[in-house]
Amino acid sequence: VALGEERMLRYPLLYLTGHLPVRFNDAERRNVKRFVERGGMLFVDDHNHDIDGSFHKTATEEIARTVSPLVELPNDHPLYSAFFTFDGPPTTSHELNGWGDNLVHKHLLAAKRGDRIAVLYSNKDYSSEWNFHPENKRFQSVDPTRFGVNLVVYALTR
Repeated sequence: VALGEERMLRYPLLYLTGHLPVRFNDAERRNVKRFVERGGMLFVDDHNHDIDGSFHKTATEEIARTVSPLVELPNDHPLYSAFFTFDGPPTTSHELNGWGDNLVHKHLLAAKRGDRIAVLYSNKDYSSEWNFHPENKRFQSVDPTRFGVNLVVYALTR
């Protein structure tokens, strides 16, 4: 669903990923603000998994402009035990060897409304790992799809 469409307000959880610059127009900014104020959660996952790329820089600017600045989410936040238990955000293979930089992000970022996550931001590229065929996931010590379950449970129960 496009962020500029009113129907985006019908959903409790929205997911935004990509690798190109992110710029909200006025309708998108207005809808995202209304969405999080009404209790929705926006999950943004940087497909590049970096901190200097155009997606990261522009997405974090838009989130700060529209909702609030992002801050580190503590690794003992209830999100990490909403269904499965994690000691913080699961590491992805893309962090370890996907780009060859061994850049591991120890925290996710969040914009909050009270004690609830309104926007969750990840540099981990979960979307690529969630697309792995189940047979390939058997080689992982922790299936990152489980973290996706936590996201959905958290978004639907907070």
